[in-house]
Amino acid sequence: MLKFEIKINNLKFFDKGKRSLVYTGTYNHKKVGIKIKNPSSKAESRIQNEGKFLKKLNKYGIGPNLIIAKRDYIVYEFISGKCYYTELQNLDYPERIRLSLEILDQCRIMDKLKINKLEFNRPIKHFFIIKKQVKMIDFERCYNTKRPKNVTQFCNFLLSKPEMFKLEKNNLIKLLIEYKNNQNKKQYEKIKKLIQTSKY
Repeated sequence: MLKFEIKINNLKFFDKGKRSLVYTGTYNHKKVGIKIKNPSSKAESRIQNEGKFLKKLNKYGIGPNLIIAKRDYIVYEFISGKCYYTELQNLDYPERIRLSLEILDQCRIMDKLKINKLEFNRPIKHFFIIKKQVKMIDFERCYNTKRPKNVTQFCNFLLSKPEMFKLEKNNLIKLLIEYKNNQNKKQYEKIKKLIQTSKY
């Protein structure tokens, strides 16, 4: 039986990942997600790790709002929306670009904070569209590094989908190399402008 420091009603199993189990419930009349360690996982401290990074990233509007973080579990605002990856083909091109740039801006914030997330080069289950905005989930594998790759990884994803994004490949790769060597605002704005002005 799961026990928490706050009162959670209507507790139900929701999903299983490699490193965690996810439940849903109700806290203060709002739907929440509860993540605990998957007993079969050998990964250590992933739940604690996610709680630590969510606390920091929430200050910048990134990730689901964290409610409580303990050693064995975290409770957070439940994110329910359309999957960014599967919804792309249903969006017109301007909206596809707008939402992708919203993710890219969040990548830029994480780069500035020297935090790497790892899932940006294949964002299948980690991004959801809610009220025309994109929310990220799953921060278990985040880590601090002097050379984060969030912007470059997400741009590589965009380049891997030429049927979805009509980007100037050679120019973008050149800008990404420049950004990799100098992750400043000027280099980032060049990348953003190239994507923003692309035509389908």
